[in-house]
Parts: sequence; C-alpha cells; structure tokens
Amino acid sequence: MKTTRLSLFSLLAVVAGLTLSSCNNQEQMKEPKATVAPRAIIHTNYGDMTVEFWPDVAPRTVDNFLKLSRENFYNGTAFHRILKGFMIQGGCPNSKVGSRGQPGTGGPGYMVKAEFNNRPHVRGVLSMARSQDVDSAGSQFFICHGNASFLNNKYTAFGMLIGGDDVLNKIANVPCVGMEGSTPTERVEITSVEIVGEVSKAAK
Repeated sequence: MKTTRLSLFSLLAVVAGLTLSSCNNQEQMKEPKATVAPRAIIHTNYGDMTVEFWPDVAPRTVDNFLKLSRENFYNGTAFHRILKGFMIQGGCPNSKVGSRGQPGTGGPGYMVKAEFNNRPHVRGVLSMARSQDVDSAGSQFFICHGNASFLNNKYTAFGMLIGGDDVLNKIANVPCVGMEGSTPTERVEITSVEIVGEVSKAAK
C-alpha cells in the first residue's frame, strides 16, 4: 500500500502532515440518502467524547463515519498522533494491537470525495485526515484541540464535540515522542463508537 503524507498547508512549518495511505481501491463513496444524523459517543480508555454531525455541509463524510462506526471499524483503534494545541488524530486500522501496518497509513479500502465547507476548524471540530489528494479521505479523522484556521476549506469539517472537552484535553496532554513529537507514550484506545439518537424512516 503506497503511503503518502498529508500537507496541512500550515502557515507554520512546524506542523507535519496527517499521514495516511493512498488506498488501492479508488472507488468513491456513493451519494448518501438524506437522513437525520444521530450523534456519536467515542468511548476511549481516557473517557467519552460526544460529537454531533453536520450532514448539511458534509453528507457523504457523515454517512461514511456512521457506516464505519456501525460496522465496529473503529473499535480497538487508537489516537496514534497527538499534537497538543492542534489536534488528536485517530481512525487508522493499523493502530489496532497486533496490526502489521504502520499507524497513520491505513484506511477502509476506499476514498471519500472531499466536502470542503465554511465551518471553521476551531477547538472541538471533527474533520477528516487525507493525503495531498483532496479526495483521499477514508477512515482517519482528527479532533481539533485548538484553533486551526489554516485548515479551513482544505479539510472536510463534519462535526463538533458537544461533550467530553475534558477528555479531549486529557488526550492532548499525553506525553509524546518522535521526530514530530506526536507519537503518544501511552496508548489512547478507542474502545468503541456508540451511535445514539438515530431516527427510523417510519418515525420521520
């Protein structure tokens, strides 16, 4: 699997790219049907974070995250990249215990077309990681720990943290090592992603 490096288009050179894999399967996600988006609780060994979604500006991306969550794709993955004051990144299947791949280079085997929008990247915003190809997002996502306006209209923001800011802060403060200083010294695992508040078609 060919590995590429995300360019954050930062005004500051200190921020390296959110790395992930360019998947061999180039098939794009199909247009999702209009739905009422539920919320999601990201359960971690550091506590829970609750997010609400923005299907009005990023319907494909929201649909994809919900699909992967329902399939338990994120269970056992970890926040493998942490930059305090910037963001925490997770959702890579290669971050699971026993995986042979490099964390930060994996995906679901397909890519999701970008849905850049006018929602600003501020603290608590949920957004998709990608490679230099704007349509290369898959499963990896990040949650902003600080304002990151240089990402606006360059990455797909698709939700917002509405609960668990203290957990976000705990994770962002995990000691990190490595050349970028972003590899956590403690495992921050996503034990599961619970979908809540789904509305059935009959109830609509």
